[in-house]
Amino acid sequence: MSGTKESRMTIAAGAFALGGILLFVGLAGAALLGQSAGSAGGGPLFDAYIWRITRFTLLQASLSTLLAILFAIPVARALARQASFPGRIWVLRLLALPLGLPALVAALGLIEIWGRQGLLNRVLSAAGLEQPVSIYGLSGILIAHVFFNMPLAARLMLAGIERIPAEYWRTSANLGMGSFAIFRFIEWPVIRGLLPGIAGLIFMLCATSFTLVLTLGGGPAASTIEVAIYQALRFDFDPPRAIALSALQVALTGALLLVLKLIAPAPLEGETSGRAIRRFDGASGLSRLADRIWLILAVILVGLPFAAIAYSGSKADIVRLVSEPAFHRALAMSATIALVSATISVAIAALMIRTERLALAQRRPGAAPRLFAGTIGASTSFILLVPPVVLGAGWFLLLRPFGDVARFAPAVVVAINALMALPFVHRVLAPAMATHAARTARLAASLGIGGFHRLLWIDWPGLRKPLFVAFSFAMALSLGDLGAVALFGSEDMVTLPYLLYSRMGSYRTADAAGLALVLGLLCLVLTVLGTAGEERPPEGKST
Repeated sequence: MSGTKESRMTIAAGAFALGGILLFVGLAGAALLGQSAGSAGGGPLFDAYIWRITRFTLLQASLSTLLAILFAIPVARALARQASFPGRIWVLRLLALPLGLPALVAALGLIEIWGRQGLLNRVLSAAGLEQPVSIYGLSGILIAHVFFNMPLAARLMLAGIERIPAEYWRTSANLGMGSFAIFRFIEWPVIRGLLPGIAGLIFMLCATSFTLVLTLGGGPAASTIEVAIYQALRFDFDPPRAIALSALQVALTGALLLVLKLIAPAPLEGETSGRAIRRFDGASGLSRLADRIWLILAVILVGLPFAAIAYSGSKADIVRLVSEPAFHRALAMSATIALVSATISVAIAALMIRTERLALAQRRPGAAPRLFAGTIGASTSFILLVPPVVLGAGWFLLLRPFGDVARFAPAVVVAINALMALPFVHRVLAPAMATHAARTARLAASLGIGGFHRLLWIDWPGLRKPLFVAFSFAMALSLGDLGAVALFGSEDMVTLPYLLYSRMGSYRTADAAGLALVLGLLCLVLTVLGTAGEERPPEGKST
């Protein structure tokens, strides 16, 4: 009886969270539409330019997703097979860094490596080739998207592989299975189950990319729908066109996500006795060589831009920068916003994941529970399709009648950052919570353990690691966000990315490079905290 009451309370709380998300987004859109009510239309909502950038958006997002996933699979396998090489934890932390790095800072680091005067072109020019690599246009966008999204895909795949029960590896060793057979029969079924979610997330990130496309696109020929939305609001102030473009973006990406969901296989949750995991493959010389090559390539792709940022930042007067009162205020504001938004995002994601599972817990759930569960699951992904500039502009208009908008700015920025981090947090927690529930739910129910005691004795020990990873991801995302703050930034609300942006705008490039370095180091600290405990192979793995 108490279990039924607890389930009903959880479902009600999940429904309340879903309603809050829809209301927050809906009010922003309604405010934009209401602002233009009665005004004459500025022209057709869709024209040849819009259809052209729509084709380019789909092309670059599809290619970016494909390249990131193809690169991530061997990297994830290499990290899973080589569980104890020196420096493994720092490779994992390096792969977590791009997620929290501001896109503008990352673009500057990529230009230092891949740009016309970058390291790669200087090396190739010394070999007799003249400017053979261009960072601008489609190639630059693809490089930047792979830089950001390959590490994310690799870490999500690695988490799935590490949840494979120990019995599978002992059985594979007893059967004498080779590397290809292990991949085909053990690793690939797990990766295949994760691919629709990972591909959908990366596609949404690439389709909604704004700063990278604006910086590396090279002109109107390489623009995306997100850029057109920004132009409609920032330069033309044509809210109907912006809303229509947002709807087009949601429809296109939503159709793809629906297809991915339909073709996604059912998750494989093997039973396990909880013994220490020990892998017996990957010990041959050829396997070690292949794994090292993939890991070196990943470290080069991700590490060189950070090295360029560190080199440029080291030339700045870091001591003077961190001693300035403006830096102290920006750091305090960024840390507060990041902590609050990450806490909210993780709490909402965990609640909605559990709500979705409980809604489908019946033996034969009806149409209403299935629709509710589907809406819960889709909302965590579709929120990424709503441009932050639309949310920010809408709430700016809503709050303007109540006085100085700056008073409400921190709360709005926290809400937007929490929602923008929700898809990432959901992708980290959902597989871990599904596996945890499959292994503990029946036993906990049979023992009558529920509520706070289940959370303390069962859920927290089993989910502590993915919760820390999700929390660090959400904090890093919020810490490096500029989109929401750009609309509300003022003297009373300055974050580290906004301070960096203002220094770049005033051509104080040395200060900007120093702030970029400090921001990167803060993201590194977050990844260290988020990957705490990964020095040891997960779940007691021994080698």
